[in-house]
Amino acid sequence: MAKAGRHERQSWTTAVLAICVLAGFSFVAASINSDGTDLRPAGGDVESLLKERSDRIADRRGDARDLRAAIDSLSSRVSGAALDDYRDKVAELQSPTGLTALHGPGIRVTLTDAPRSVDPEDVDPNLLVVHQQDIQAFVNALWVGGAEAISLQGQRLISTTGIKCVGNTVVLDGVPYSPPYVIEAIGDRTTMNDEISRSPETTTYRVYVQDYQLGLKIETLDDIVLKAYGGPVSLSFAKATS
Repeated sequence: MAKAGRHERQSWTTAVLAICVLAGFSFVAASINSDGTDLRPAGGDVESLLKERSDRIADRRGDARDLRAAIDSLSSRVSGAALDDYRDKVAELQSPTGLTALHGPGIRVTLTDAPRSVDPEDVDPNLLVVHQQDIQAFVNALWVGGAEAISLQGQRLISTTGIKCVGNTVVLDGVPYSPPYVIEAIGDRTTMNDEISRSPETTTYRVYVQDYQLGLKIETLDDIVLKAYGGPVSLSFAKATS
């Protein structure tokens, strides 16, 4: 019996040692993965986390715009007839492609989810939130209405901009945003408003505004300032045709 007791104590000691070793590996792995930061962000509020990430990316895009301006300034000092022609062509294309800031009269459209107090029976909860196709409907209507430039959540939209719906947030060029979704467009306010009224897609959204209290606010403004596009402009899957 004494021998059996010693064997049990040795087994228990071995098990405790194994657990300690595993715990040590876990702490080391967590330290490496976190790179010295907290793996669980303080607060745990998803909306605050999204705003923090969006603000951080906005700062990086601001840095990119500053660097691009510095590069343009240095490039302008290089002379040569062929280079000057090329530079003039690039300058002509910068404004229509969204690479320069623009201001002028326009329209602001704000889309919001239905209030949480709205909970009709037998209605899919997805019908009570703003989706990518709703945002795209208003953006398309504004383009058709003659918009010269458009931004979403303060980010300039260009021909390669992608708007995607991920869960209950919208991702714009890889950056997640939560509602309210603010669309601003510079251009002829009358024609843009007319197209918003005519578009079948925006008309459908208005039906949900009436039935389920989705948010829709359209403002006519005398002056809107849109920043230049601050993201990458290179194309990964396109090539010039002869």
